[in-house]
Amino acid sequence: VQLQASGGGLVQPGGSLRLSCVASGFAYLDYYAIGWFRQAPGKEREAVSCITGDSATYYADSAQGRFTISRDNARSTVYLQMSNLKPEDTAVYYCAATWMTKRGVRVLPPSRADEYGAWGQGTQVTVSS
Repeated sequence: VQLQASGGGLVQPGGSLRLSCVASGFAYLDYYAIGWFRQAPGKEREAVSCITGDSATYYADSAQGRFTISRDNARSTVYLQMSNLKPEDTAVYYCAATWMTKRGVRVLPPSRADEYGAWGQGTQVTVSS
C-alpha cells in the first residue's frame, strides 16, 4: 500500500493551497479513514483533519473554518483545501490511513497519529511573506 502526498509549497499569509493524497494498493479503500497530520520543527506530529469513507470528518481547532477535507474514492484521492494560511501552519504535512472497523456517517475518524498505520511521505508547506 502507498500514500502519495503532494501540493505543498511556499505561500504568503492569507493564501491558499490544496494538498492531495493519492492512495494505491488499498483494497476496499472506502473502509479506510484518511487523515492529514503535520509536524513543525521541534513539535510533535498533530492531526489537522481526517475523513472516513462515509465522509464523516474531524478538524483540529486550528483548522476549523479555514481548511476543508474531502475525498474522491473513485480517484483514490483525499484533498485538504487550506485557506487563510498563517505562518503557524508552516510544517511538513503527511497523509495517513487506518482501517475502520465501524462504518456510518456518524462514526468519526480517529484523530491520533498512533491510530494510523500507513503513512505517506510528507509535503512541505511554508507560509511566509
